[in-house]
Amino acid sequence: MAEQNQQGAGRQAEIARKTNETDIRLAFNVDGTGVSEIETDVPFLNHMLDLFTKHGRFDLKVDAKGDVDIDDHHTVEDIGICLGQTLREALGDKKGIKRYANVFIPMDEALAQVAIDISNRPHLEYRAQYPSATVGSFTTELVHEFLWKFALEARITLHVIVHYGHNTHHMVEAVFKALGRALDEATSIDPRVQGVPSTKGVL
Repeated sequence: MAEQNQQGAGRQAEIARKTNETDIRLAFNVDGTGVSEIETDVPFLNHMLDLFTKHGRFDLKVDAKGDVDIDDHHTVEDIGICLGQTLREALGDKKGIKRYANVFIPMDEALAQVAIDISNRPHLEYRAQYPSATVGSFTTELVHEFLWKFALEARITLHVIVHYGHNTHHMVEAVFKALGRALDEATSIDPRVQGVPSTKGVL
């Protein structure tokens, strides 16, 4: 399970998760400065997580090993699970957050949109058609797998739309940049918000 920071040093959490398929240690700081230390067996995912971290101004450390001799699926999926769990723990009671965000990111010819509601209702809507099924050795269907497990474990509503593009790398990169920036905005503290931003009184 993720362990929430108890030292008053910011909204952060860390997790260690070991299965027969993966061995992952992950630490996530919502209120970071964009520092990433990413080491996994999936190079393209390393690149995407680095972009996510920089554009979201988070701090993220990931040390992950998995059964990539079979394929990248388990490693990508389990990192999504761990990132979602640490986000949920780090946000705590969610008091004062903006909650919603909607971000468009252009990447040359590609345009991606990410809309987020930190709602405690996990849901993913994912609309993307890529020109190729792989980027290098990375299978593009794993983008959906990562996003779904992240949204599920973070208990957020996540809408991801790739409006257009010709280069698959650019299209996926725009998604991760937009995800970082949208999550940064949705988790940011708005001094005008008293308690949680919901008429229910709880998120």
